[in-house]
Amino acid sequence: MANKTYLELVNETLVRLREPEVTAVTDNAYSKLIGRFINDAKRQVEDSYTWNALSETLTVTTSANLFNYVLTGIGQRFKVIDVINSESDWFLNYETTRKMDELFLNSGTVLVGAPDRYNFNGVDSNGDTQVDLYPIPDGVYNIYFNVIKPQAEFTASSTQIKIPAEPVIFLAYAKALNERGEDNGINSVEAYELYRQSLSDHIAAEANRYPEELIWGSI
Repeated sequence: MANKTYLELVNETLVRLREPEVTAVTDNAYSKLIGRFINDAKRQVEDSYTWNALSETLTVTTSANLFNYVLTGIGQRFKVIDVINSESDWFLNYETTRKMDELFLNSGTVLVGAPDRYNFNGVDSNGDTQVDLYPIPDGVYNIYFNVIKPQAEFTASSTQIKIPAEPVIFLAYAKALNERGEDNGINSVEAYELYRQSLSDHIAAEANRYPEELIWGSI
């Protein structure tokens, strides 16, 4: 079964609010508001757990004598699973900013070779995170960053959600009820409880399927 689209998420929320469904999220002011709540809810649910559906591998291909690289498209909300130097067949270790500064400042002993350490160092003009590698690469290496990367904010009606849709719908519904006040239907407190139960159930199911996602290496 295909994942629900942004439009389907909005319409399922509208139905619960006893409002007419729409053919596009931008059809009217209220559907736009519900779309906003869907995006807010999506972000909150994404941040609540390390969902396997959000796992992604980004590749940094190094060049000789260049130590700073941009993780294109990663943004700033990602979580690192691990980092691998595929040519050397080893995991890179996270290094503190202070330690990396010390390594680079020791101009007489700065190493050049296969990277085995990394440190995040600011963002570029697109808001993507930059990473420093050490030793300074002496050639081409493929460095794989295995990460949990949230989806970008929904704008197109056809965009499909990756994480479980139900808690997102319930949370958007609760936010909508809270915004407009009670209307003789379910109240916002009950709606938030539906969200919390749904989220708990989906996290439990995910943890059972992917127990390794609960084990994180230190950085």
